[in-house]
Amino acid sequence: MNNLSKPFIPELSADPAFEDWKVCVIIPTFNNAATVAGVIADVLKYTRHIIVVNDGSTDDTAPLLNQFPGIFNISYSPNRGKGYALRSGFEKAMQLGYHYAITIDSDGQHFAKDLPAFLQKLKEEGPALIMGARNMKTADNVPGKSSFGNKFSNFWFKVETGIELPDTQTGYRLYPLEPMRQMKFFTRKYEFEIEAIVRLAWAGVKVTSVPITVYYPPAHERISHFRPFKDFTRISIVNTVLVTICFFYIWPRNFFRKFYKNKNWKQELRNMLLKPGETHLAKSNAIAFGGFMGIVPIWGFQLIVAIAVAHLFKLNKALVVLAAHISIAPMVPLIVFLSYKMGKPFMGSRAVDISLGKELTWSKIGQNIEQYIYGSMLLAIIVGITFWLSTFIFLKLRKRIKG
Repeated sequence: MNNLSKPFIPELSADPAFEDWKVCVIIPTFNNAATVAGVIADVLKYTRHIIVVNDGSTDDTAPLLNQFPGIFNISYSPNRGKGYALRSGFEKAMQLGYHYAITIDSDGQHFAKDLPAFLQKLKEEGPALIMGARNMKTADNVPGKSSFGNKFSNFWFKVETGIELPDTQTGYRLYPLEPMRQMKFFTRKYEFEIEAIVRLAWAGVKVTSVPITVYYPPAHERISHFRPFKDFTRISIVNTVLVTICFFYIWPRNFFRKFYKNKNWKQELRNMLLKPGETHLAKSNAIAFGGFMGIVPIWGFQLIVAIAVAHLFKLNKALVVLAAHISIAPMVPLIVFLSYKMGKPFMGSRAVDISLGKELTWSKIGQNIEQYIYGSMLLAIIVGITFWLSTFIFLKLRKRIKG
């Protein structure tokens, strides 16, 4: 049974930056009655500008919150998810005239003593999204799923934005509210925290981080509302959607914006493609991999996978994308035809013969998709090798002629 006596509210030694920058603290909570009062009391040591969002708690959270009359309390039922709670808190903060909101978890994982670090970073950097970076290597009792999930999230955030961050899954963040005012978010659970930071980065908001302290209780004491299968699936779906939007809209938009504003766009384009200082081997590898990915039978996902792998292995993404366009529409019939021809030896008596003409229809192709898959993989390897050799030889000859 929780002690519902009036908690101790400490003397306030507020940082004037909360007033100067119009910063509030948002604490979303769901069934964290054992810790939420302590978190609020700690935050009150630094500011009274607090908004607590009770996301449909069914424990003793509600009466505990009533004992802090000086804070803004948003309560509703039933539970709708952390993303919905944060969105409700942001909406309230905007209504109250705040310009920034620091979010902190209510499970005792974060420490209010790190609040001044966010404010100091805000003073130094100016308007920005500031992420609290946990040191996952030195913290005790770090759950394996948290460590893996953070690496997974960091990777996709860089793919989607080009920005490298040490911790994209932290719940301790400072959000600039003005850029969010016109945004219509579509997520309501844990995946909202991914959607929000990616879309802020797309909007041109500066993204930075500040080190924070983190506490993970032993496994038998830990309370987590994260459902590994369901929530990880949601996060994966959101990342897939964001990467798709990035590929078809954000990257082309940024590309044209960059060159429209740059009078030396021809030289800039040349530098982006050829990267002075990059070895012939690295360029050849990038073009070979792009050619390979342009053929492999994952239509609709070829470029997304190619860019992700290129990022992972630090290949020249511009060259990878350029070479992957071997599969542009006019080339598709020829690629399919060659794939069927090359797959024929693998099928024996089950092989399907097909011609490059009227017989090349979706119905005909579907008669033996297995043959197409075998052949396209062989064709992809041949194209990759051909691209590598031709690129390497061309670059060597070019250097010799120039030299």
